[in-house]
Amino acid sequence: MLAAANGDCLVVDPGMMDETEDNVLFEFISSNKLKPIAVLNTHCHIDHILGNASTCERYGIQLSAHRNELAMLERAPSASMMWGIPYRLSPQPQKFLDEGDRVIIDQDELEVLFTPGHAPGHIVFVSHAKKWIIGGDVLFKGSVGRVDLPGSNAKDLERSILNKLYTLPDDYVVFSGHGEETTIGGEKLHNAFVRPGYSGF
Repeated sequence: MLAAANGDCLVVDPGMMDETEDNVLFEFISSNKLKPIAVLNTHCHIDHILGNASTCERYGIQLSAHRNELAMLERAPSASMMWGIPYRLSPQPQKFLDEGDRVIIDQDELEVLFTPGHAPGHIVFVSHAKKWIIGGDVLFKGSVGRVDLPGSNAKDLERSILNKLYTLPDDYVVFSGHGEETTIGGEKLHNAFVRPGYSGF
């Protein structure tokens, strides 16, 4: 959830599995007097899109993602059966985002970086003014996104981390799709999988 001073907000990778989990998000939005204006997907693996349908429907808003994630959306029903996860059919993206695009929310601006590897159309969102990154499943604290899934590629992920994320300032905070927050500088020093000059792949 990204909120601007005027109350507008963006919902990123809603992962709610049912109405009970929907209501946790919806009540947070209501109690904080927020107004969702879009849903953004960093990528379209099943755990990142489960709440797309309910959020878009509830607020009458549209979905944005990278064009290369359309195949992942198409595979979502079979992924839900494989993992035993209930799935409400996600809407199709009404807007495609790519490297260099800007997402504007009130007076805030997010830069879109194309970071494939964990998923073929993975993107991240960078706030240079506030020095943080919504990183999806590219880089975790002490780890990286899985590369054993359909459409994943270890070398692409390594390049995304080294050439896109690790070129950002060390004090930028990374909010990952799973686990604790971290910083670019911390991962450059300590990540067991990708450090400048070293690859664990």
